[in-house]
Amino acid sequence: MDKLIQLFQDIGKLWEKYGDSYITGMRNTLILAVTATVIGCLIGFLCGILNTIPYSKNDPWLKRALLTLIRGIVRVYVEVFRGTPMVLQAVFIFYGLPYFTDNAVQFKGNEGIWLASMIVVSINTGAYMAESVRGGIISVDPGQTEGAKAIGMTHVQTMLHVILPQALRNILPQIGNNFIINLKDTSVMFIIGFTEFFATHKSVAGATFKYFPSAALEMVGYLAMTLIASFLLRWVEKKLDGSSSYDLANVDPLTMTAGTYNHPQKGGPFDDRDRKEDNK
Repeated sequence: MDKLIQLFQDIGKLWEKYGDSYITGMRNTLILAVTATVIGCLIGFLCGILNTIPYSKNDPWLKRALLTLIRGIVRVYVEVFRGTPMVLQAVFIFYGLPYFTDNAVQFKGNEGIWLASMIVVSINTGAYMAESVRGGIISVDPGQTEGAKAIGMTHVQTMLHVILPQALRNILPQIGNNFIINLKDTSVMFIIGFTEFFATHKSVAGATFKYFPSAALEMVGYLAMTLIASFLLRWVEKKLDGSSSYDLANVDPLTMTAGTYNHPQKGGPFDDRDRKEDNK
């Protein structure tokens, strides 16, 4: 019990002295995670759409060759960035680009570090989202595509107005999952000097030698961010699902009630001439 009390006291002292630094780190983490997730989703949707463009043996050879090349490039991109740690990707981009370009491309200053971090997290997220989007598009009933083509819609129109809205709902949990992962994985960006939440912990722990109290404070901060993100994502999912209770339509409102149709050359549904003819 004494150790627990001491822990809370140490956390309180750290927060009192370095609270602004922790808040700045959390803010940087949130900005990077949100922006990179949005950009990564756009990359993933682009790759997923390119991966699902249909072609057959009857199509021109140029179209088939181009689509095969594009799918090969997307496959290499996905496998490389899914198969390597993000920390090494950060090192490769931040230090590798200047190395291979003879310092023609450099990430200078704080803005350069932000740019490099955004690139790393975005393309890493895009690699994971590419397969999620492809799976989401494939999961849509093929009858949706056939129906769209039947009414004369092009492939682009079908994707934008029919397939992608349904695929987006299917992969929304995966988008949320990637966002929560990015909230935590941005911690590896300290390797290139990015001042995010974990980097703040490293700095404070090095200055005060209170590693565990600072780590406990970090744990609570990350948990708070991920729990709030999970709550918001579930709320969005419920909004997209719509109402859980509804009434089935028993009568088509566009259909006129029987007996109300008028003959174009007669006065009404039960005209005197109709009665005479019926009596005959």
